[in-house]
Order: sequence, then structure tokens, then C-alpha cells
Amino acid sequence: MISEVVMPQMGADMEEGTIIRWLKQEGDSVERGEIIAEIETDKANVEIESFESGMFRKILANEGDTVTVGTIIAVVASPDEDISRYEAAVPAAKPTQAEEVVVKASAEAKAEAEEPAAQPARREAAPTDGRVRASPVARKLAQEKGLDLTQVRGTGPDGRIVRRDVEAALERPAGAPEPTPTIAAIATSTEVVGMSRMRQTIARRMAQSKREAPHYYITLDIDMTEAERVRGQLKEVFQQEFRVSVNDLIVKASAMALARHPIFNTWFVDGEIRRHQAINVCVAIALEDGLIAPAILDCGGKSLAQIAQASRSLAERAKSGSLKPEEYSGGTFTVSNLGMYDVETLIAIIQPPQSAILGVGAVREAAVVREGQVTIAKLMKVALSADHRVTDGAQGAQFLNEIRRLLENPAALLV
Repeated sequence: MISEVVMPQMGADMEEGTIIRWLKQEGDSVERGEIIAEIETDKANVEIESFESGMFRKILANEGDTVTVGTIIAVVASPDEDISRYEAAVPAAKPTQAEEVVVKASAEAKAEAEEPAAQPARREAAPTDGRVRASPVARKLAQEKGLDLTQVRGTGPDGRIVRRDVEAALERPAGAPEPTPTIAAIATSTEVVGMSRMRQTIARRMAQSKREAPHYYITLDIDMTEAERVRGQLKEVFQQEFRVSVNDLIVKASAMALARHPIFNTWFVDGEIRRHQAINVCVAIALEDGLIAPAILDCGGKSLAQIAQASRSLAERAKSGSLKPEEYSGGTFTVSNLGMYDVETLIAIIQPPQSAILGVGAVREAAVVREGQVTIAKLMKVALSADHRVTDGAQGAQFLNEIRRLLENPAALLV
């Protein structure tokens, strides 16, 4: 039986993906569920599984090719099946303007090189101590090719090195100088900064959210004194076995509040409110190329310990580019926490098609009045951003107060 491997759609807004590498070669045997390729989407790197067992007969898209969603990129079949109709290779998508500029600059550098070396000089392995700002895809490619990233000029956001920079560097002869970007504005000493696919997606989705979803905002302070005390006790008793962050407590409280206020566990799609049974809380994770918010799946059925473990795993896999498709396409609510940057207040933008997001600031010591006495408490400011097409302010206030009640009585989060 012939099985067509197609470029999957990882999320409603995904239009195309790039083949990073094939893990199988033509003629290899393949088992159902076996990983056969890695692709780069506008959000993360994803592994593709084979849906059938058989022989990996034909590759229709090369590594580095960018193809549209639904395009056939490979064929799995038995050795004797006729696959002659799959002979045409899939063309790569047209490069972006920034990629064309980099390629042109690289070609000019080649033409100007006086004496290209007969053999490329051995390149040092890429550094792994994190000092070089590079995307996971760029870092992986550099390591595979033995390219020193300190010698590569980054054209991504804030000068980050992205995949096209590594590819351009690999094309230059050994010893050739780093080309000066031709997009630098001559008269004004400015230059056009290339946007990664992730940055372009963030820009498009956030503009869509602010344009289409009428946001309303509710803020309040949560007394985290007791929550911090309980968290300290858990750390002292369980050591490394049960590490709980402030964000883990917030995710657990949000999941419990969503179960009691399910109107916030919804999507707004095509003029309809779609309520979800599963509570999949997204957590915002800052990567070098931009911000992503993959989901901790089924938070409603997870204990605090399980949420803490899942959260650490999610962050590690997000940074290594090994998220599962459902983790970044199935979120129903988002928590965005900037407390680690000592930010007091975050007013976040809703992730479409979700209907709400919780912005979280740092836990700070502050003077509060209790029963006529001034005392010191640990306060955390939170802000709910919600879609007015789905809920109203009174509902938002009840939901946010439920989160506060749970966090100020953290024993409820342990059961």
C-alpha cells in the first residue's frame, strides 16, 4: 500500500514548512510511527512520523526546501509497488527578499575573492556555551557542518544568526570575508533587518488579534505570601524531586479556575464560540527568534507535581526544537509570565483563536494594611486580557478572583 508523506499543517495559520533533514534514505525500511524527518515551521521544529510501514521509496523535497502545507514530500510503499507517478520533485518556495539579498551578497563575495582555496580550511566546531545568539536550527546546522558561529554575521532579529546566515557562510570559500549586507541604507546609515518566519508569524497573529478581538482588561494584586511559604516547604522536603515554580502554581490555579469558568476555555472561530473539554494551558517561552507559547496538555487532569514536570519538559523541548504538534496548536488558554525579569505588570495580547490570556508580573514585597495594621506581604500583579465577543467584564472579574482565591489558599492546589 502506497503511503504519501505530506507537509503537515501544524496549526490553522501554518501555510508552509521547510525540510530540515531526512532521517531516512531511499531504500530504507520504515515502521509505522517511526520518525522520518524534521521540519521547520513558523513556530518550532517538528518531527514527522510515518503513518505506514514499508520501504522509504522516494524523496520528493530536498533538505532546505520550503513547501506548502499538503504537498507530498515523500512516498512510503512496498518494494514492488509502482510509484512512477511520483517522479517530479517538489520545487522550493520562492525565497524571501532578505534571503535573496544574503545570497546575492554571498555570490558577490565569491566573485571578488582573488584566490579561492583549493580545499576548504577545517572549521572549528560551533560553540555551545550560549554566547552566540543563534536560532536552534542555525546552531544545529552549524554543528553538523563544523562551522564556527562566531565568524557568521546574523541577519535575524537583533542580529541573531538564523538558518540562511549559516547556509550563506557555508557557500563562501574558506578565508573569504564576511559580506557587508547590501540592504544597508547608504544615505541614512540604516539597514533593513530581516524577519525570521517566527517573527513574521508573531507580527501577523498579534496584529490580527488586536484588530479583530475587542480586548478588555482586568488587573488585581494577589497575595503570594502563603504560596511562597508552601513552595519553600515543598523544596525543603522534596529537594530536587519536586521542584515547583511560581508559574507552576499559576498554571495549576488557572486550570482549576477554567474548570469552574469554562467560558474562558474557548476559541472564537468563524463567528462561533467553541468550548473545549480538555484544559490545555499554554506557557509563554522566550526563544532567540521570538516568543512561542506551547501548551501543557490536559492540565485539568494533572497534579501540581505533574504540571511542574511537564512545564520543565516543555521548556527544554521548545528550546531544542522538539515540540509535538499538538503542544503548540491545541492550547485553550495562555499564561504569560515576565516575573523573572522583575516586571511589575504585563498586559498581554490574546493568542487567536483563544479567548483570554493571563499576564503575570513579579512577586514583590509591599506594605499592606490588615485589620488596621501595616504589614509586609508578597504581592503579585496579574492582568486578564479577554475577548469581549466571548465574555464580559463581570465574568472576567469572577474568573480572575477565582485564580486569586486559589493562589492565596495554596493547599487547594495540592489536592
